Amino acid sequence: MVASDVATNRWRMPAILVAILIGLCAIAAPRAAHAAGDLATYLSKITPGDLFPNADRFGVPQGEPPIMPVYRGDQLKGYVYLNSDFANSVGYSGKPIHILVGIDPKGVITGLKLVDHKEPIVLIGIPEPRIVAALNGLLGKDMMPIAQGAEHAPQADIVSGATVTVLVMHDSIVRAATRLIRSGRIGAGAAASTAAAQPGVTRTVDPDKSEIRDWSSLLGDGSVRRLHLSIGDVNDAFAKSGNTAAAQSPEPGDAGDTFVDLYVAMVSVPTIGRSLLGDEGYQRLKQRLQPGQQAIVVAGDGIYSFKGSAYVRGGIFDRIEVLQEGGSTRFRDKNHMRLGALAAAGAPALREIGLFVTPPEFTLDPTEPWQLQLLVQRSTGSHDKAFLTFDIDYTVPDAYLKQQTRPAVPAAKATTARPAPATAQPVADDTEEPLWMRIWRSQMVAIGITALALAVLTGIFFFQNVLVRRPRLYTWVRRAYLLFVLVWLGWYANAQLSVVNVVTFVNALLTGFHWEFFLAAPLIFILWAATAAGLLFWGRGPFCGWLCPFGALQELTNTVAKWLKVPQITVPWGLHERLWPIKYIIFLGLFGLSLYSVALAEQVAEVEPFKTAIILKFSRSWPFVLYAAALLGIGLFIERFFCRYLCPLGAALAIPGRIRTFEWLRRWKECGSPCQRCAKECPVQSIHPEGHINVNECIYCMHCQKLYYDDQRCPHMIQVRLKREKFEAMSSPSMRAAKSGPKTVITHAGQPMAATAPSNDLTHPS
Repeated sequence: MVASDVATNRWRMPAILVAILIGLCAIAAPRAAHAAGDLATYLSKITPGDLFPNADRFGVPQGEPPIMPVYRGDQLKGYVYLNSDFANSVGYSGKPIHILVGIDPKGVITGLKLVDHKEPIVLIGIPEPRIVAALNGLLGKDMMPIAQGAEHAPQADIVSGATVTVLVMHDSIVRAATRLIRSGRIGAGAAASTAAAQPGVTRTVDPDKSEIRDWSSLLGDGSVRRLHLSIGDVNDAFAKSGNTAAAQSPEPGDAGDTFVDLYVAMVSVPTIGRSLLGDEGYQRLKQRLQPGQQAIVVAGDGIYSFKGSAYVRGGIFDRIEVLQEGGSTRFRDKNHMRLGALAAAGAPALREIGLFVTPPEFTLDPTEPWQLQLLVQRSTGSHDKAFLTFDIDYTVPDAYLKQQTRPAVPAAKATTARPAPATAQPVADDTEEPLWMRIWRSQMVAIGITALALAVLTGIFFFQNVLVRRPRLYTWVRRAYLLFVLVWLGWYANAQLSVVNVVTFVNALLTGFHWEFFLAAPLIFILWAATAAGLLFWGRGPFCGWLCPFGALQELTNTVAKWLKVPQITVPWGLHERLWPIKYIIFLGLFGLSLYSVALAEQVAEVEPFKTAIILKFSRSWPFVLYAAALLGIGLFIERFFCRYLCPLGAALAIPGRIRTFEWLRRWKECGSPCQRCAKECPVQSIHPEGHINVNECIYCMHCQKLYYDDQRCPHMIQVRLKREKFEAMSSPSMRAAKSGPKTVITHAGQPMAATAPSNDLTHPS
């Protein structure tokens, strides 16, 4: 076979596959996304008693988005709403998760019913009741204080392997209830909506009221608010919290000593700002503030720092949080500026003073009450901590505000202040931090470890020629890395990529793409970004050979099998060539099926044993465990059997992997003709008999690169070594001495003597 024919065949299959994919996308593009049913459609799947005990009938839908009153006879029991009508509920599948929620007139959640979703981890893998049970902590929860900003939203009970799904469901229920209450359509807010229809008063900060005041007057009228806690106060609070371990580890020191003395003031108000910052400092602050932004001074003294150490490690002030009307924010280092002292006359010398500017995504209304919450933590063990919060309530004094009468709002408009069709996108709330941002912030340690692991892998690839010259070192580096990927990245962090991700991504492009969905799983997003970058440099190898936990499990178990002398089977080349296209057929079948039904495609994607072996750690029904175990069992005899012949994800990555820009794997001209050493020893048989490496099948294990430099096994390098040894053997002793190091100089009477050749020197006969 000539070189041109080889090159043609190397590109023919990927070109055909790409053409098929483009054709399928073209067929699917006109297909409209299946529209979700409305509230009335989903209500037909339940009875009133499912959400409200003893309720017997539904009423007539009210408003937009609709809420449905529920009655027992003529008695109103509460309302039912669809979470996706009020809040973003797009889950891991890229589709909304629809949950019917019952809420009584006082704002207490009475029932939950999951009615429609496309989540693959719930469809196949984790039982649906287990997912729903994680939301039961919301039952009986009074949402009114959360909507009013008096309480934090409750934390979700995470289900291992379904973190994103549970967080999205929990978050959408809470946000939807909060927005419903704030809209005034239920609870105490209903009276507020009636009042909104009447003429009212609008309050704003008066920019004309600006003067310089001293510390005592600012503290006296509430311009500066104070929280003072002694060591005894904190010890008593932990004792009353019910945490025995925390109560048994009291803060050392006298009970009357100051634990923290904290002061808070809103310095974006002219009088307060000029008094505490000085004229020059206040003018600089005004130039920095964007429209709608506010600035707060937080100052403290005592043994407890309100800044903590997290802002040094990660740039976030995790001990203080600002809350208003259900929204909250924590400050980062970019929002902070350290102050040396306060300018107001009589101000105390405080150990820590910080000027904080609210981030753009959080709107703090200076005319409404808000709270600064201080988090106090106490170690209860080597790794455990207990937490308590203390609030400072803050309201800008009326003297700094001006009032304007606003016109009456027609009642019809007041009751539908937030109109939105049921099929429209959820109403955005600019005062709330997106869920994906909260998820990323909560996983900073895992993100850092993953980023470090990717940096190490990049170093291995870029300096591969140095590493493979040391075969023993390289072997242990590879085994250690695969063990890390399996144990930490796979079993612990559950960061296993899947063909489901590919199907979901393509479906999102066809039906409506949203970054928020993909960002909801930080490690998966980072790994996909790294895999995409790796395709440009090395093809599918970086993921399949190094970052796939199930691939690592196959290779490590096969390594143990070889150590135990389990016989290895070499698949004949002709049969191997006809088996590896199977995975491309599986992928194309899944891709085509996903254009018809993503949910069905996700079920068929169970051809991947990733959920069973990695995500669920074999804790699953026996057919799935038997299937995964069978694949691993075959892999003991045929290394990476699943990767070679069945993996649809490997096929999906191999197609774009052909666009790689660089050739990093070195070959001698003798490779393939006549030498077949690399081809015979390749663990996945990705080297053709004629010598070229099939990048579609290569997992970049670098075994062939170890052979490339091995002068004991590679025929080319053996010839190089033999020539070198022959040359050295035929060299004269003086030439060898010159080559090996400095000569010995013989002297007589302090003068060097000329060396004479020995009479028995066969290479230089006299």
